[in-house]
Amino acid sequence: MFDPDKTLTTAAVPVPGRFVVVFDAPGSAGAARFGARALQDEVPSMLEQQGFGLETYFPRLGVAVVDGELEQMGELLARCTAEGMPMNIVPEMLYRILPASHDYTTGGGTPAPSSTPAFVDTEELTWGVQAVLAAESGYTGAGIRVAVLDTGFDAEHPDFVGRDVTTASFIDGEDSHDGHGHGTHCIGTSCGPRTLEGARGYGVAPQASIYAGKVLSNEGSGSDTGILAGIDWALQNDCHIISMSLGADVREVHPPYVAAGRRALERGTLIIAAAGNNARRSAGDPGFVGAPANSPYIMAVGALDSALDVANFSARTLPGRGGQVDIAGPGVKVYSSWPMPKRYNTISGTSMATPHVAGVAALLSQATGFRGRELWAELAQQAQRLERPSVDVAAGLTRAPEPAETPAVPAPEEPAPGDESPESYYGHG
Repeated sequence: MFDPDKTLTTAAVPVPGRFVVVFDAPGSAGAARFGARALQDEVPSMLEQQGFGLETYFPRLGVAVVDGELEQMGELLARCTAEGMPMNIVPEMLYRILPASHDYTTGGGTPAPSSTPAFVDTEELTWGVQAVLAAESGYTGAGIRVAVLDTGFDAEHPDFVGRDVTTASFIDGEDSHDGHGHGTHCIGTSCGPRTLEGARGYGVAPQASIYAGKVLSNEGSGSDTGILAGIDWALQNDCHIISMSLGADVREVHPPYVAAGRRALERGTLIIAAAGNNARRSAGDPGFVGAPANSPYIMAVGALDSALDVANFSARTLPGRGGQVDIAGPGVKVYSSWPMPKRYNTISGTSMATPHVAGVAALLSQATGFRGRELWAELAQQAQRLERPSVDVAAGLTRAPEPAETPAVPAPEEPAPGDESPESYYGHG
């Protein structure tokens, strides 16, 4: 088993000789130019004519990852320009889990006064599940599909017996089993059990359907290829929510996730991602939101401790479009599932805050029927406002919906209308 305490760099690292090609344009012009037919037929045909394979072209996203020389990429750009096909070419990047932090101190200076008492883990529930009011809501996430793109999942974990779980691996040479632990922990927080006989409950949405996509290796790293493949797979399965606790410390918005986030929202899928753990607030460094969470179409999550203070490591909003924290969740000393035989582990990070928000999103989607942009807005409206800077917590602490007399369980949905795109050019096994 990989050691979760091992320090990993999350600096942006390009993959030599690999490029991400993004077929996208802002506004109505882009929507008109890149409709479903263009992304399914015109774009792949043009890529093949230019000598590129389609194994890593993702039609729902309009994004391809290709091998090539600079001269070949220049020829592709020239043809697209001549044919009025807006696109971006950027190097493929490597991403990692956002390392578990064991620095539990809060941000620089004296914390703002708060009347909120500290939450604590009890024998029945984790402090995070208590803080987001999941148990009080009465909703369970039944009928909602949540994709967690991470290091995979221990599908044999005894706490998940009988659950609706679908797994896939997008890492060459590795199956979907979680040989790291990070993915199983995140899945536990978002969709694990809320009640356990003789043990502590830790899951926000215990009846949501789980889609566990392995996009990071057992060593905790992966590239745009696997992450984009996982997003495309989740859209193919019409998931309501995609949770990604991964990132790279890069200030610039990475174009693939602008296109992926926007096209996911258009299809009714909300992508939620960890803001990043690069802050050291006690030393005067507030950090910054990295990729992919800095996409303006992906909800970025900051971390709070059990007193609802900003975690020392939690990244701050950057000026300009993209790069903002959108909401916050419990992210310090979070107890959740871990691959057997250890079974449980307690770690910290915006990685842990993100699945709390994803679980709450599942409860809100069940309660309201909202998806995509409407679900994003409802998460922000439902959040508990905090007396903390908006650049750190934005809308505030994510909170579950108020209880209904009889929480409704939505009927099974039909596949998204008009989704006749091919299963995927990328083999996910």
